[in-house]
Amino acid sequence: MKKRELPIAIIGAGIGGLAAAAVLRKQGVNVHVYEQAKQFARIGAGIQMTPNAMRVLNGLGLRGRLEEIAFAPRSSLNRQHDTGAVTNEFPLAEAVLERYGMPFLAMHRGDLHAALAGLVPGENISLGKKLVRFEQRDGSVLLEFEDGSQAHAAAVIGADGVHSQVRELLLGAEKPRFTGRVAYRTTFPASRLGSLDIGPSRTKWWGPDRHIVIYYVTRRRDEVYFVTSQPEDAGWLTPESWSAKGDLNVLREAYADFHPDVRAVLAACPDVHKWAIFQRDPLPSWGEGNVVLMGDACHPMTPYMAQGAAMALEDAVVLARCLEARGADVDAAFRTFERVRKPRTSAVQAGSSANNWMREATNPDWVYGYDAWEVALGD
Repeated sequence: MKKRELPIAIIGAGIGGLAAAAVLRKQGVNVHVYEQAKQFARIGAGIQMTPNAMRVLNGLGLRGRLEEIAFAPRSSLNRQHDTGAVTNEFPLAEAVLERYGMPFLAMHRGDLHAALAGLVPGENISLGKKLVRFEQRDGSVLLEFEDGSQAHAAAVIGADGVHSQVRELLLGAEKPRFTGRVAYRTTFPASRLGSLDIGPSRTKWWGPDRHIVIYYVTRRRDEVYFVTSQPEDAGWLTPESWSAKGDLNVLREAYADFHPDVRAVLAACPDVHKWAIFQRDPLPSWGEGNVVLMGDACHPMTPYMAQGAAMALEDAVVLARCLEARGADVDAAFRTFERVRKPRTSAVQAGSSANNWMREATNPDWVYGYDAWEVALGD
């Protein structure tokens, strides 16, 4: 799978897919990324890069660039929804750097995506390519796209997210379960807050049946992000779409009994998107032959531990290491990847579904201390 051979095709140019392409390219592997979107868009969403995720990004040479633009919270601050009483405060900033050797950064998802995209040459990414079919033949894979074009690859990595076409072609259509909860999220200029300062921490306000997380996404603290989770009927449903518009009046009413600081943030918000939160059963297998799934395509999770993108970044490194270790035996590499990663991603999925992460005193070592570059691959 070196440069003289057929490329590895990566379906999906999201955070996981681009990271996988970047790591494989560092190993000298020829890769090509196929993305169904016609262009990259800076969706209004924040993202938390915990030390385990930053360890991956550091290995890709991105830590310095991200530290220049991202917000480094002082702590993970957890507060009661109405009184603001602190239920748990886990120190970040210098404390987390000393404890794990990596920072905890909050940033705009679009800025992270742009940094990863910068590691993959444009000629290795094809946009507007929606996969409709693939066929494994004689140790290679034929890909067919909606526009009628075809491509050949040595192997295929399905990094195409929660609505993975690769997964559906491999395992059949899937019916996710609606959790009965909806998330609202957006970013907006901090200047709209007037004199209100949301503070130096990443703050989660916990209500009896709903919560909201608020933090800056830039080092200059000039852009604010929030994301919620609350019960709501989803008759409007466009499943897991990040582009559906939310009604600000409905959102504000849902948090009418929250602390004045929360209500002030929602009052200042000019626009909001929403998506329905689903759960899925664990997959019996992550791949077959020379095709494998990674990231949200095989272990999608609720957003309550801020580990979805982190798991995809870890996957990218471990998958590339397995391919390097197993040489020409792609099937063995992919089975090793699944064996190494499934216990961890399953544990994080379960922890996220519980939705109590950091609410009270928590030891996050098992999550934040993981090193995808060094974890044992076994025999």
